[in-house]
Amino acid sequence: MKINVTGKNLEITSAIRSHIETKFKKLEKWQVDIIACNTSFSEEPNKQKKFEASITVPKGQLNASASNQDLYVAINEVEQKLERQLNKLRHKPDARRASHVEQPAMEPDEEVEEAS
Repeated sequence: MKINVTGKNLEITSAIRSHIETKFKKLEKWQVDIIACNTSFSEEPNKQKKFEASITVPKGQLNASASNQDLYVAINEVEQKLERQLNKLRHKPDARRASHVEQPAMEPDEEVEEAS
């Protein structure tokens, strides 16, 4: 998986890049084909660090963002949000309601007789 990292008003250091890559490598355990991963972080005027990530998968796109004083905390929050979204995407076909389960058809011999 190739991760594009963009920094706005902040310098991309090797420590930040390696932290992002290690966190996003954990997303591969969900066995969903990740086509692309774009991340960006910026510093807002109130000294908050905002981290955003967008992951492209065959069924669409997953987005998450978080703001915090500490950039590493924001990266962790975004990774957790994306992990929840991937979990839902991965297990959604398995989660079927009881009404969708095939119900056994009644045999003609088992028909209910009307009481006269």
